[in-house]
Amino acid sequence: MPMTRPRRSLLFMPGSNARALEKARVLPADGIILDLEDSVAPDAKAVAREQIAKAVTAKGFGKREVLIRINALDTPWWVDDIGMAGKAQPDGILVPKISTVDDLNAVADRLSDINAPASIQVWAMIETARAVLDADKLAAASKDSEIRLAGFVFGPNDIARETRIRMKPGRAAMIPMITHCILATRAHGLEILDGPYSDIGNIDGFAEECAQGRDLGFDGKTLIHPSHIDACNAIFTPPEAEVAEARKIIAAFEKPENASRGAIQLDGRMVERLHAEMAKRTIAIADAIAAMGH
Repeated sequence: MPMTRPRRSLLFMPGSNARALEKARVLPADGIILDLEDSVAPDAKAVAREQIAKAVTAKGFGKREVLIRINALDTPWWVDDIGMAGKAQPDGILVPKISTVDDLNAVADRLSDINAPASIQVWAMIETARAVLDADKLAAASKDSEIRLAGFVFGPNDIARETRIRMKPGRAAMIPMITHCILATRAHGLEILDGPYSDIGNIDGFAEECAQGRDLGFDGKTLIHPSHIDACNAIFTPPEAEVAEARKIIAAFEKPENASRGAIQLDGRMVERLHAEMAKRTIAIADAIAAMGH
């Protein structure tokens, strides 16, 4: 199915920073991830939880997707995090270090126990060797609607730490793992977002990694600094010429004389039905981006 919600840029914002939570309402990111995990110190978890609850309940984020990143399942905080999210009702929760289907079931069971609205989706962070190896099993669990799985967020830094792969420009050593996870999501109709780029001041390096992620098949990228939003949005937005070409392909196949044809000639080249399906997705993304109105 065509993606109808743009997810070019999802920005992490620390839940312990009240000013950042307020700023998140006006930033041009497609989505905001209100964080309870890495950016929040242990002694600030409770305050961050309370501030995120107030911010999400108050709404005012416009058309931006709002996710809450809870703490990992091996911490003492995740149950309270989910309890808060169930009441605040964000668009989804992002769960770090998901490695097994049992982890997904634990989250689903907790959401069920608190009667969390079915509208709250679950996103799994792929940050461990086991998660990468079992990406297909994790994605396949989405067939169970109670799991609520909407997609993956690839976590390169944690994977590098666990696997000892060195993070170098171009991520050559990590590409097989990335494509493996992307294939798993596509096989099961899910979405997948690239992890953040850590060298905040290196805008050129960020743009290169962003373009690489787009070309590898990611739907968008998670960010850790607002200065990356504009570049990320631009790179993950279909170019005007590509959208125009997509509309031309759709129009050609909609002509009565082409209704039953599997392939047609257009501007001197052969165009197949599969190109029409790709064109529909391009148009759906472009229209959804335009509707965001940033």
